[in-house]
Amino acid sequence: MYQVDFNHPIHVYFIGIGGISMSGLAEILLSEGFTVSGSDWNRSALTEHLEKSGAHVNYGKPQKAENITDDIDLVVYTAAVHADNQEFSRAKELQLPMLSRAEFLGQLMKNYDTPIAVSGTHGKTTTTSMISEILLQANTDPTLSIGGILKSIHGNIRVGHSGLFVAEACEYTNSFLSFFPKIGIILNIEEDHLDFFKDLADIRASFRKFAQLLPADGTLFINGDIENWQEITEGLACRVVTFGTTSASDYYPSDISYNKTADATFTVHSLNGQTRQLTLGVPGEHNISNALAAVALSDLLSIDYRDTAEALLNFHGTD
Repeated sequence: MYQVDFNHPIHVYFIGIGGISMSGLAEILLSEGFTVSGSDWNRSALTEHLEKSGAHVNYGKPQKAENITDDIDLVVYTAAVHADNQEFSRAKELQLPMLSRAEFLGQLMKNYDTPIAVSGTHGKTTTTSMISEILLQANTDPTLSIGGILKSIHGNIRVGHSGLFVAEACEYTNSFLSFFPKIGIILNIEEDHLDFFKDLADIRASFRKFAQLLPADGTLFINGDIENWQEITEGLACRVVTFGTTSASDYYPSDISYNKTADATFTVHSLNGQTRQLTLGVPGEHNISNALAAVALSDLLSIDYRDTAEALLNFHGTD
C-alpha cells in the first residue's frame, strides 16, 4: 500500500471531495501545504470553502477522465466510487497511487500521539461532537474530523496542534478496519448497512476486528448494554471500560429527570465510585448513553470535570 509522508506535501486528488469526511481530509492537507484538487457532482458550501482555501474542484456528472492529470501524486476515493467511474479508471490506467478514504484517514491517524476513533451503528456524529466540545472547552487544541457541521468550529473539521485527533469510525464496507486508533469507542452494535453485511453476526464480527486494532497501551470504551459485549472484547490486550444504563457497567446513570424539551439531568457513577451531576443540552435517553461515553473518555484524558459538564450542557446538536 502507498504510504503518505505527511512531512513532504504532494498533489492529492479527491474523487468525491464534497463529502463530509473527504472535504475534512482535504482541508487538513491544505493546512499542511499540500496541493489539493478533486471533483464532485455539484457545488456545495463545503466545496466552495475548499476552493476559497486553495483547492481546485471539478464539477459535473459523470466525473471525467481528463480531470486526472499527470501532475497528481495520489488519488483518494470514497466507498461510493466504483470501477466504472471515469476518474477512477483513468487513475488506474495511469498507475497512479490510490487509497480509499478510510486507508488515507488511517495513515493520517499515525501522525498523532492519541488518535481516538468513535464507532457504533448509531450516534457517532453526536458523540464525536460531544467529545470535540469537551476537548475545545478544556483548551486541548485537538484535530477534529466530524461527520456533520459543528457550530462552534463553523464546519466539520478543525486542525489543531496537539497530539489529540478525534474521528468517526464507520463500519460500512469495514472501512474502520483501516484505522490506527489508540482509544476506541463502541456506542452500539445493531443491524445496519445490510447491503454490505450479511446479518448481525457479520456486523459483530467486524466490530470485534475493530476492537482488536487497539494496542496494549490503548483503551476501548464499549456500551455494556450491547448483548454479550464480552464476545467483542474477549482476549483483548488493551484496557476495557464499559458504560451503560445499569450498575453492571463502569459508568452508568441514576436519578434521571428530563426538562420540558427532554434534556436529561442525572447522576454519573464512575468506575472509581465517584458520583457527579450532569445536565445535557440535547434530548433523549440515547444521549445519556452518548454522554457517558464522552465523560468516560474525558476522565481517561484527565479533563477537568467542570469543563466536561459545561461543554455537554452547552452542546445542542450537530447539523
